[in-house]
Amino acid sequence: MKFAKYHGLGNDYIVIDPADCGNELPAGHIFLICRRNYGIGADGILLGPLDDPQTDAGVRIFNPDGSEAEKSGNGLRIFARYLWDRGIVKKSQMTVRTAGGVVHCRKDKRSGLISVDMGTVTFQSDEIPAAGPRREIIEEEIMLEGEPVTISAAGIGNPHCVILQETISEGKTRAMGPKLETHALFPRRTNVQFLKPLDRSNIQIEIWERGAGYTLASGSSSAAAAAVAHRLGFCDSDITVHMPGGRLVIHIAPDNRLTLEGPVTRIAEGNLYPELFDQKLPEGF
Repeated sequence: MKFAKYHGLGNDYIVIDPADCGNELPAGHIFLICRRNYGIGADGILLGPLDDPQTDAGVRIFNPDGSEAEKSGNGLRIFARYLWDRGIVKKSQMTVRTAGGVVHCRKDKRSGLISVDMGTVTFQSDEIPAAGPRREIIEEEIMLEGEPVTISAAGIGNPHCVILQETISEGKTRAMGPKLETHALFPRRTNVQFLKPLDRSNIQIEIWERGAGYTLASGSSSAAAAAVAHRLGFCDSDITVHMPGGRLVIHIAPDNRLTLEGPVTRIAEGNLYPELFDQKLPEGF
């Protein structure tokens, strides 16, 4: 089975053409491919291009645990770069169908940076989705193992939980992230961002990604955290998001549409051998 691997600021994805895997990837195979040290290692798999008459291509986005994600900002920028590299799309702008809707991707010919229109952010509970009556989830208190935590939630085709903190760290993210990901407030689980505003144009975040765990960078997490920082009045409409893996730039339009821009690096192409899938799977697959 052929594959290509790319990363966006350390957020790495493997791209597999459906024609090379019979159009389907079992959850167990996804886990084995993404498992570091024993597989190729990745934060997810992009299965595409898929035929879609209304866009340039469709893609399915899978987390390392085999679950399917609605949208991924870095994943989409990587997928767009893959389509350009393969000559499947030749124009500098394209549309891609995801489970979270159609997105627009563009390549800046001079800088090589790739931008993605992530759609309109919502803070409404039923659109994120989050449990309870319809409301904006902005600075709402929830209980986490008996302790109160103040969160804001956002949806951009996938759910996000943002926690404003004066100090953020990898350790705190690894400790709290999985508990927030599976909190009863979020019926589909959630991505989690710990947010520290730096000034009117810069924020810093640490990320726990749904189905993937601690992550060096994330496009959709950057967009959601920037949208919350803007909604809370900490930042203006152009925000640079600082993550352990690097920086992405988010633009928030007056209608709350989000655009993110950043680099993509091509890593490798190769073949997956059948014995990879002979390895024992953890219980549950």
